[in-house]
Amino acid sequence: MKSAVIQLPGLNRDRDMIAALKKVSGNAPALVWQTETELPDVDLIVIPGGFSYGDYLRCGAIAARMPVMKAVAEKAAQGVMVMGVCNGFQILLECGLLPGALMRNASLRFVCREVKLQVANANTAFTRGYAPNQIIRCPVAHHDGNYFAEPETLKRIEGEGQVVFRYAQGTNPNGSINDIAGIVNTGGNVLGLMPHPENLIEAAHGGTDGRALFESALSKVA
Repeated sequence: MKSAVIQLPGLNRDRDMIAALKKVSGNAPALVWQTETELPDVDLIVIPGGFSYGDYLRCGAIAARMPVMKAVAEKAAQGVMVMGVCNGFQILLECGLLPGALMRNASLRFVCREVKLQVANANTAFTRGYAPNQIIRCPVAHHDGNYFAEPETLKRIEGEGQVVFRYAQGTNPNGSINDIAGIVNTGGNVLGLMPHPENLIEAAHGGTDGRALFESALSKVA
């Protein structure tokens, strides 16, 4: 399979994501700079975390308007799998590829710690390696991870199974509505999540709870 990692100024988790994709798939992903208007022929596109453009205006707002993101949107419309983690999730929301918004954490403080996640939908290309309602560990590191959606949008994404991860066991670190930690689009090929599964895929990380997400996505397109 072939994957690509999008690179923008301020994204500082790209090396972690590159390492995770290479370790799980055995193949190094292509690296795509923000000014590119065409993407290579890949099966999975990942937008990693960090602080693109210093989080000026709104987190992900400037990055979402870079030429490469139009190309990402075109690939997503064609059914190519796209995953955005942390700042990548913020960018996908700003692009309109996912519904809702991410606001400042309810505490108004940057949060960096481990949380528990419940697999709310194990029937997606990204989560099929987990059991329904399985509780996993995952680290978070963000200042604007408070997910919000208008009542009608929230009712729709809940009803259609678009919520795939929730903060569990009282570990919601940001005040997200309905404890939402990750969602997919209606087509099921675009995933956005705040926690960092790439940082918990091998014993050296202290656990492997994030590995099944990559194995699920990569086996889907293998």
